[in-house]
Amino acid sequence: MKTTIYSTFPYERPYLEPENKEDFELLFREESLTKKTASLAKGSDAVAIFTSDDASADVLEELKNLGIKYIASRSMGLDHIDTDKAKELGLKVANVPHYSPYSVAEHSVALMLALNRKLITASKKVREYDFRLDGLVGFNMHGKTVGILGAGEIGAITAKILFGFGCRLIIYDVEEDRELVEKYEAEYADLDEMCSKADIISIHAPLTEKTKHLVNKDLIGKMKKGVMIINAGRGGICKTEDLIEGLKSEKIGYLGLDVYEHEKGLFFEDRSKEVLKDDLFVRLLGFKNVIVTAHQAFLTKEALQDNMQGTLDNLKAWAKNEKAENELK
Repeated sequence: MKTTIYSTFPYERPYLEPENKEDFELLFREESLTKKTASLAKGSDAVAIFTSDDASADVLEELKNLGIKYIASRSMGLDHIDTDKAKELGLKVANVPHYSPYSVAEHSVALMLALNRKLITASKKVREYDFRLDGLVGFNMHGKTVGILGAGEIGAITAKILFGFGCRLIIYDVEEDRELVEKYEAEYADLDEMCSKADIISIHAPLTEKTKHLVNKDLIGKMKKGVMIINAGRGGICKTEDLIEGLKSEKIGYLGLDVYEHEKGLFFEDRSKEVLKDDLFVRLLGFKNVIVTAHQAFLTKEALQDNMQGTLDNLKAWAKNEKAENELK
């Protein structure tokens, strides 16, 4: 199975080296997959891509014309792939739906604590030998109400961690997890009720047509004044312009983002020597009560191991003319 791996990052390489190299011929490319770079996969049977890659309809047609038969995504989410077009072209697509959900859940809680206890500001003050505590007052997590928007595997683990802090849990999801109700005292509510009661809202839903811009001006208006919003799910769930307005009006008191709706072409690259042309992103970074991490919530040793091994397993199955375990129907 000859595979071109796009958007290869240095931290992935050690985890992408298969134990049995006879089963694989891996061609590592730093370039992202685009219509212009699709030709780099010429001669390969498969491509392995990341969320920053472009697997839209035009690109998929290019890959099909080059003889590509398989697309392995090194991610849970598939919103970077036109799966309908892939099916139409007869391209097999597989993802890695389960890899250390603790990584994203723990990062979400880390953002909560960093914002609450103003750790970024505190660290800067100490490094400048300013040991005053002015402006560093936080709040107890114990007793606070946390709304979990999407309680799948990651959201459920986030809820369990927060239960350990003594938080009250309110969940909005299409399905009810009885374990969260019976063991962790979670309550299920509709979206409006959850937003009206939550001191903190943590987003863990997938990006779909129904969830795109779900967090918008109207929904923010139903939230508590000074609410903390954490998004380690998908950037497009939040309408960025409305988050900025919420911050300006102080309706949103804290904002922690590991994802950003316009991150494609921005995240995962070194832009330190450039003038950022994304005015919305620059505006977000101007607020002292905002922390943005560049889609790193998944980045733990355990998650990388699971993710890369899952990708190799999908490729290995295809090499044997078998259906990959995580292949889309």
